[in-house]
Amino acid sequence: MSAPSAAGRSAVADRPALRRCVAIDPDVFAGDFWGRAPLLSSAEALPKAFEDLLTLTDVDELLSRRGLRTPFLRVAKNGSVLSSAQFTAGGGVGAEIGDQVADDKVARLFDEGSTLVLQGLHRLWPPIIDFCSALSADLGHPAQVNAYITPASSQGFSAHYDVHDVFVLQVAGEKRWMVHEPVHPDPLRNQPWDQHAAAVAARASEAPLIDEVLRPGDALYLPRGYLHSARALGEVSAHLTVGVHVMTQYALAEALLTIAGSDADLRASLPLGVDVADPDALAPFVAAAAATLTRAVGSASPADVAGRVRDRVWKGTRPAPLAPLAQVAAAQDLVIGARVRLRPGLRHRVTSAGDRCVLDVPGNNLSLPASTTPALNALLTGATAVVGTLPGLDDADQLVLVRRLLREGVLVPG
Repeated sequence: MSAPSAAGRSAVADRPALRRCVAIDPDVFAGDFWGRAPLLSSAEALPKAFEDLLTLTDVDELLSRRGLRTPFLRVAKNGSVLSSAQFTAGGGVGAEIGDQVADDKVARLFDEGSTLVLQGLHRLWPPIIDFCSALSADLGHPAQVNAYITPASSQGFSAHYDVHDVFVLQVAGEKRWMVHEPVHPDPLRNQPWDQHAAAVAARASEAPLIDEVLRPGDALYLPRGYLHSARALGEVSAHLTVGVHVMTQYALAEALLTIAGSDADLRASLPLGVDVADPDALAPFVAAAAATLTRAVGSASPADVAGRVRDRVWKGTRPAPLAPLAQVAAAQDLVIGARVRLRPGLRHRVTSAGDRCVLDVPGNNLSLPASTTPALNALLTGATAVVGTLPGLDDADQLVLVRRLLREGVLVPG
């Protein structure tokens, strides 16, 4: 993997969410570790611990009072995932749903040594929603967060690798981590570890690359493909795993193939009766397809590719939640002097098209008069703005613009 450009390196220099996860300058992390090598960061070298994100008391609340359903909880023991029937039940009168988490069943399984995996916390738990949104923006790649709660002296999963990068954030107790070199570097999403199970088992029997105990506030970064396993020590251990679904050059190749699908020659049928199992019979068609594909992807522009991969990133991480009732009230009651700001975590891009400017946001394209561009750019900085002070528009037009952006979920009350 080539080193990032100077522009790319400086872009991550002051990212506060990333700085919570790595104890080195983000520029150094981007150039020397991102996608390349593990990095262990001690609590003493990080800005603060992670108890603001999740505690064991929070775990109890999630498991007992939040009405969780599968698949937001998995339970594993000795490397195997248990059937959800072992920890779910109906919700009682008025909530007759059969797959709600049953706190008493979970307690028994945990007492018997099972590991609890709270999944999708970036959609469930407010502090983690905010943190994950900020980290995704810092990295430029979508992220998700799960929590692993392991009983004392227990292990939930055997050695394996993930098909996404991870940040491990230790929140409670101690856990011994064993990390080994990859057997299949940089795996894609469709190349999980069980496709290389024998090689994984063999590599896990060798001396580890990392053998360290993580304590509260410690963090570990692992690029995809690195083998890892963890065992809780003498008390209950909990850590957050931030899974980063990295965009790859393969994703760009997939986008190019989609673009190539517009070429009529590539869409043409092969001859009737062709024997596709015969390499000699297929050879001329393979050569023709390769030549046509080369021509088709060679004519694709970066803008064509960006338009296709953008949504994978933009839709991969939701922006900060908005309060629907308050949002509607803010739009309906908007007055000069009201304060608004960009919805945190909302990806966007502004382009011009003749006498219009176009605001692209996930799942939507807003066409606006070109005269709104200065005011729009001011609103999109992320700073709180006051209606009536936006550049280039009179008060009436400012109200129209801001009201529409509130209704579209681009702005929130500030």
